[in-house]
Amino acid sequence: MKKYKYIYLFAASASLLLATASCNKTKLNPASSTSVPDDVKFATADRVEHLVNGLYSNIKTGNLWGGRYLIYNDVRGENFINETNNVVTALAIWNFTVTGSDNEINSTWNDGYAAINQVNIFLAGMAEKGNAVVGDDLAKQYAGEAKFIRALAYYTLVQLYAQPYINGNGSQPGLPLRLTPITTAGSNNLARSSVADVYKQILQDLNDAETALPDTYDDAQLNTTRAHRSTAIALKTKVYLTMTQYDNVITEANKIVSAGAPFHTEFGVEHALATDIVNVFSAYTTTESIFSAPFTGANEQPGTQNQLAYYYLPDLGNGEFSLNDDGVISDPGWKSTDARRSFVTTDGDGVSWLTKYPTGSPYTDWAPVIRYSEILLDLAEARARSTNSVDAQAIVLLNAVRHRSDPTTTFTAGDFANAAALENAILQERNIEFLGEGVRGLDITRLGLTFIKKGSAAAVAPSDPGYIFPAPTSETQYNTSW
Repeated sequence: MKKYKYIYLFAASASLLLATASCNKTKLNPASSTSVPDDVKFATADRVEHLVNGLYSNIKTGNLWGGRYLIYNDVRGENFINETNNVVTALAIWNFTVTGSDNEINSTWNDGYAAINQVNIFLAGMAEKGNAVVGDDLAKQYAGEAKFIRALAYYTLVQLYAQPYINGNGSQPGLPLRLTPITTAGSNNLARSSVADVYKQILQDLNDAETALPDTYDDAQLNTTRAHRSTAIALKTKVYLTMTQYDNVITEANKIVSAGAPFHTEFGVEHALATDIVNVFSAYTTTESIFSAPFTGANEQPGTQNQLAYYYLPDLGNGEFSLNDDGVISDPGWKSTDARRSFVTTDGDGVSWLTKYPTGSPYTDWAPVIRYSEILLDLAEARARSTNSVDAQAIVLLNAVRHRSDPTTTFTAGDFANAAALENAILQERNIEFLGEGVRGLDITRLGLTFIKKGSAAAVAPSDPGYIFPAPTSETQYNTSW
């Protein structure tokens, strides 16, 4: 199979490069210096490929999966304490006092919809010209990649700006479903669709992507940074868990999780747990990393005050958030010999910090989006909840994740009085396994739980207006149909 170039350009940047290379126009009809006609952007296979790579760059900006989306979901939970009182670096999100005019609320929203709009522009351009340029096979694949990115962008936004699916089974107001390109001013008016309809679109895009994407790129880096068939299935598993549709979680997860241990994917990319959890955050392209946001090239870091290490490291970063002594690190069942404890360090003042992202400036740590261990725990939780029992297979899956880092602990059916006890153990395993990966806040909201008190930040119940992000003023000021 063709080896794709490791180019991650913003689509706009790609357009500018193409504009520079385009033919000269007469002075009476000068070419725009800020835009490129579609017949130029989609004129060659290489240019189309550059546009595809640009779609990935849009989703990994600093306000999305390049840093802040993970950080926002983590610091809303109970595991982190704000150390700097810096309003620029998520203080208001940590203590649930954000308003619709705050920069972080608007920036994440705007970058999310910018990523969505670039997908819509790309798909329209491909239908008009690009498909004929690249041929049927690549056209199908590129459409699958674009729809995967659009699904991920909508999933990202609906978690923060709309009520969780569990609140009214998706009947609450969701997001504007923009599925056609916006290329001129004054095209923003669109009413919000329901939460259920947003998820329906996400799943439609992912179903389309699953059938369009290749099984593998035969290259470890591309298998981690570009969507393949298992990537779409994995995100569907995550989406269905968020919707509390546990039978569907089981159906999707079983596509990429073998029936027995050692658990692995039996087609395409052979996803499996890495032997060493620490290696996952240094090698980046292990079989465990289903999808990650890479930062490998010059000038593609997520930007000042967006980076993961900047927030969590006091020496190499700014130490914005320390680990809460009353959070998950206080769990006595999380043994000191567990390999995941190596991600926690305590300074001379007795303050604990997360070191999962160890690289200082220019902050090139890859941001994890989906790992195989998450799929195993998704499946374990879905089995326990769907059967309402101390499910034997759920325990085996739970043990697979725990044993990788702590082979001295083995859960048995006798450890759980009922299904609820097993479910809580799985949730706590997720809390340990994905500390600092943007999972904890999502686990709280998808189940309609209360954000408990941490430090000076009060508890926030599902009925509290601060439970979800407010509507951004950048949307409500220009969308009269909101």
